[in-house]
This record gives sequence, C-alpha cells and structure tokens, in this order.
Amino acid sequence: MLGIGEKHELPTVLLIDDDLISREVIATVLTLHGHMVHTAETGDDALKMLAAGTVIPGVVLMDAQLPGLSGTELIGELRAASKAEIILISGSQPSDELVGAADGFLMKPFGPGDLAKELGQHKPHRKQVIEETDPVVNPETLAQFRQLMTESTVREIYSAVVTDLHNRQEALEKAIADRHSDEVKRIGHAIKGGCGMAGAMQASRLGAVFESESDQLDNCAAALQELYTATQRLERMLEKEFPV
Repeated sequence: MLGIGEKHELPTVLLIDDDLISREVIATVLTLHGHMVHTAETGDDALKMLAAGTVIPGVVLMDAQLPGLSGTELIGELRAASKAEIILISGSQPSDELVGAADGFLMKPFGPGDLAKELGQHKPHRKQVIEETDPVVNPETLAQFRQLMTESTVREIYSAVVTDLHNRQEALEKAIADRHSDEVKRIGHAIKGGCGMAGAMQASRLGAVFESESDQLDNCAAALQELYTATQRLERMLEKEFPV
C-alpha cells in the first residue's frame, strides 16, 4: 500500500496487474499525484483484499490480461464485492465485450490526468435485474419439489441447473463477443424457461433480459455479470440446503 502525499478528495485505487514493473510504476505515479494506492498481482488476490476489508476502493484499475480469474468473470466478481468504478488498463486494445463490461479503458502508458478524465465519464450502469435480497429459488417451488421427491433427487435437479448455467454462460460470452443477437435471444429464452421451471428466480429473470434485450449487446454484457453472480448464489444455496 502506498499513500505518500495522499489527498482525501482523490479516490483510493486498487491496482490489479501481474507485471511487476507496470504495477510499481503506475502505483508510484498515482501515489505521488495524491492517490492512496493498494496493489494486487492477480484477480484472486484483489478479491481476497476486498473480502477482508483491506481496501475500500473508489476505482479499480484492472489489467485486461491477468493469470487465473480474469476478463468479464473477474469484473462480475469485483462488481459483487465493491461499488468502485472499474477501469481496464492494457498495452493493447481489449475486446469490445471486455471494454463494454468495464466502466472505462486506459491504454498504457497513462498518467494521473488521463485517469482523472476517465473517472465518472462512463455511461450510467443499467439498473440491476437482481438484488442481494432477492430469493435465489422460489421457496414454494422448492417446497413442492421436496414433497414430491427425495432430497437427493431435488439436489440432482439443481445441480443440473447449475451445470447448464455454466454452459449457457460460455455460449453467451461467445455470442455477445461475436455480436450474434439471435443466438443471445435463443439462449436467454432457454435460461428463462428452464430456470423458471426449477424456480431459479434470479437466473430466470436474467434469461428474460437476454431474450428481450438481445439487440442491446452492451446491456447483455452487463446482464452476463449478474448471471455469474446468480449462478454463484445458486451454488451456495445448493451447498447449504443439500450438503453432500
């Protein structure tokens, strides 16, 4: 953590970059400009810092190519863990999908002035479809399943839903990157119907977004981050309700 000359009106920065030289140079420049800077080598390290409360950043500077958890998946995790603006940094142009999922992009090398111009300039976030307090699974559907089936059978159903969601996410990532609106719509329809039958409410609502907003791929890229979160919540519910 660096904080020499920290100015409290400037946002705290969480810098994620696996390149040591880039990380040190960027951190030093921003620190001398007055930012409090925390650094992480990987996305996993950054998420651990956020979970532990080590840093509450106003902005996350995230290298576009990181080892381990990276890309749109990491952006989704960061959004779930923090309210910070997420700015991509890279020495080359990232994919449109990745840029669309973040709040901004800065080409290396950049300076404090470039960061200041980028902050707050991104388009407003679309309204989230799911909230933390939304039920992951319809309690009435779950109760009906438990009346009709054994616990192991119910667990198998939701395990199949989780597996299917992971597969659908991969297909959605490709369809959004390839700008295939019809495929996004088809996948969204399948998610809406399948998850709706299983009572997986959050995922089903997001499926409806992909189906109805397939021609708005920026919205779909943002909804994909929520689908990652919804799937993770379903996995946690499965572990809690149906321990192996």
